[in-house]
Amino acid sequence: MSNQGFSELALQPLAPSDYSMVMAKSRENRLTFATWLMFFRDHGRFPRGPSDLESLDIAALARQIEVTGPADGGLLLAERTAKRLRTEIRVRYGFREATVADADSLTEWLRDHAAAEAGGEIAAMVERLETRCRELAIEPPSVERVERIARAALRAHEERFHADIYGRLSPAIRERLDELLGSAEGENATGSAPATLLTLCGNPGRPSLASMQEELAKLELIRGIDLPADLFNHALPRDLERCRRRVAVEAPHELRRHPDAARITWLAAFVYLRARSLTDDLVDLLIEMTEMQAADRGLRELMLSEAYGRDRVAQMRDLMKPLMERLVERAVAEGGARDDLRAGDIPVLLKMIMSTVEFTRPVSPQAWRRYVTILLDGLCRRRERPTQLTEPELSDDDLHTAMHQLPPDSCVLKPPGTSAARRPEVPAEA
Repeated sequence: MSNQGFSELALQPLAPSDYSMVMAKSRENRLTFATWLMFFRDHGRFPRGPSDLESLDIAALARQIEVTGPADGGLLLAERTAKRLRTEIRVRYGFREATVADADSLTEWLRDHAAAEAGGEIAAMVERLETRCRELAIEPPSVERVERIARAALRAHEERFHADIYGRLSPAIRERLDELLGSAEGENATGSAPATLLTLCGNPGRPSLASMQEELAKLELIRGIDLPADLFNHALPRDLERCRRRVAVEAPHELRRHPDAARITWLAAFVYLRARSLTDDLVDLLIEMTEMQAADRGLRELMLSEAYGRDRVAQMRDLMKPLMERLVERAVAEGGARDDLRAGDIPVLLKMIMSTVEFTRPVSPQAWRRYVTILLDGLCRRRERPTQLTEPELSDDDLHTAMHQLPPDSCVLKPPGTSAARRPEVPAEA
């Protein structure tokens, strides 16, 4: 018979002491007792149904203890006999049944040590509870009771998290967060403006001056709420994401029905994460604009020179300048960008990127993405880890080819015998 599908522990024969216990039973009870004994040895609990026994080679076990395996695979016992055999097995491994006090202490332990990492997943909580029971030599309760304990622990963890965040926010900040939901009266009024929250949830759309203005306006709105900078310093990402999802999936009128602590905490976490994603959206918009210029040489030359459409280009730059100033100031104020970054650096950095596009285009049209990523990482004050580079470095042959395809007037160092063009001297006034 093949051993495929059985665990290594399940294939181990009974230990001599266990074998003696099994053989002391009547032939009618022997196989059931041996099966329960081996399952309890491996899992710290009794099987709850036929599916639990699929990892055991019951036929091989029956041969070892010299009995015939059941034709239908069933292992049925009288209730009194089953209760007595379970008691013997618990005593054999030093376990005991769970009590009401155990359920309370397990709930507290799950709340403090497992709920945050489980991310709201009941299955993960149940697994941690059963592991904890094995550590304490306690037989886990029934499936229904285990799930109730897990849900109670998750609820207790969330309530404690909500109470902590709510207590650290001033009444004024709570009021500003609630204002994101709009008024209940205005929501039912015909032609009323949508809740501010719905505006914050919107996506930036195609890269344009208008989309950048809209995203920066959202950042200014979030900045006006004035969340404490250290509000979520010790919060786990799973907790923050759970709160964000609640705000994202529920309509404003549904959110108003929740208790104050839960509702305000969800909104605060949403605003906190939205500020970070808005900054990422703006960076993405800048990258998309770079892509457009990289793919369109005419647009690139128009943006980086004043030879054509001088008035229109100057007008666009005048509109972009305050947006760039606000973006950079916001990034520096939030600690995302280095302290000495200024808005005036952005045009120079864009020029550097466009020069990289021109340099690498003949050998690797997408290589500029590698250097933009390195540049953006260098502008950040801190990162958990460097951003993954999606493009490989240029090979020596690529560098050689790119160097020899540069336009003559792009060389910084002129060949011997030539000199850079000089600006005409202005004659001195008579």
